[in-house]
Amino acid sequence: MTKEAPVVLWFRRDLRLGDHAALLEASRHSKHVLALYVLDEVLLKPSGAPRRAFLYGCLRALDSQLGGRLMVVRGNPAVEVVKAARGIGAAAVHVSADCGPYGRRRDASVAKALAEHDIELVATGSPYAVTPGRVTRPGGEPYRVFTPFYRAWLQHGWRAPAQPSPVDWVRPPESLEIPVVDARLPELGEAAALDVWHAFLDNGIETYDVDRDRPDLAGTTRLSPYLRWGCVHPRTLLADLAGDDRSGAKSLRSELCWREFHADVLWHRPETARRNYDSRFDRMQYDSDSAAFDRWCRGETGFPIVDAGMRQLLAEGWMHNRVRMVVASFLVKDLHLPWQWGARHFMRHLVDGDLASNQLNWQWVAGSGTDAAPYFRIFNPTTQGEKFDPSGDYVRRYVPELRGVAGKAVHRSGVEPMVDHAEERQVALERWARVKES
Repeated sequence: MTKEAPVVLWFRRDLRLGDHAALLEASRHSKHVLALYVLDEVLLKPSGAPRRAFLYGCLRALDSQLGGRLMVVRGNPAVEVVKAARGIGAAAVHVSADCGPYGRRRDASVAKALAEHDIELVATGSPYAVTPGRVTRPGGEPYRVFTPFYRAWLQHGWRAPAQPSPVDWVRPPESLEIPVVDARLPELGEAAALDVWHAFLDNGIETYDVDRDRPDLAGTTRLSPYLRWGCVHPRTLLADLAGDDRSGAKSLRSELCWREFHADVLWHRPETARRNYDSRFDRMQYDSDSAAFDRWCRGETGFPIVDAGMRQLLAEGWMHNRVRMVVASFLVKDLHLPWQWGARHFMRHLVDGDLASNQLNWQWVAGSGTDAAPYFRIFNPTTQGEKFDPSGDYVRRYVPELRGVAGKAVHRSGVEPMVDHAEERQVALERWARVKES
């Protein structure tokens, strides 16, 4: 391959130009690069309006960075990528490796279709600091528990952020118009992600280890949507945290590793996107009350912290992580509904919905996953609210009918709760006991 022969850079979960390993590899092979994005209905169809709007906003930001030279097409990647590559006489298509179950199947199909035209699919890097599958136990087996994975992950380390050479972005022969962004969304794209990150480093990292559990405070990074769409790479964040031994920095490194741990689990066990990691839970008795599920989705359970979280999700396409655990526990262990129902609802509405993190966090709460919380750890929504929203500000922000209730009392001032938590906790434990006995 000569430097004059053009190549394609097919963007997926890497909507940025900085710290982009696949772009670096593309620039090594050619100075002429076509930037391509394929709107894949397999991924778009199950996505709700907030997720699509966030994606479109990131694409518009990327197109602006490229001087209007992002080629956007719609259809089957195995057809559209080949068509784009052949259209410019490309010798190769460069990508960041996709580690998800569908992405791996899709890329195998695209690679086969490209090979029929003597075009190579080149995968370099991934959306993770350490690509899933590379951190293993001494015997080569995958880790089942987070803490030893975290130690091995730190020891393994990661490359420094990639610094691609300048390239000549090829003007696309055709491109769809990217839909307009929902005006309620924040600034999107790489520059916005870096602004959020630098603001957090200046103002939030000192207290992150404590404040990240408080939904009433702006104590989290709010980077999860940008990480999901690849507007910033975790390696960039880890490089900025290098040598920082403050408790907030250590806590953030651990949280970034949880993301990588879940991706690693899904890499080794792709079926866990839909099925229990722990097969014992296949025998768990669940209910099928769709009316109760709908009340949970609408935030009308009568438990203020649960209702606040579910309404935040519908209003913003995001929910505080502590509250995600509380509402998930309520669905599975108070309403006795399958975790898959809740996981599907989250993936439809969350702008940061990541298959590995979402599904395996749900399994952590349900008790069916690797490194899962013990099944008897059942979140009490009232005491969780009192502990982590001590002044009630979070609840009042999203449950307007309770704004007249002052202080912590708001957590015990909902409408009639749809269930008795103490009774349903006992039901959940009895069902788990029957699973263990069988």
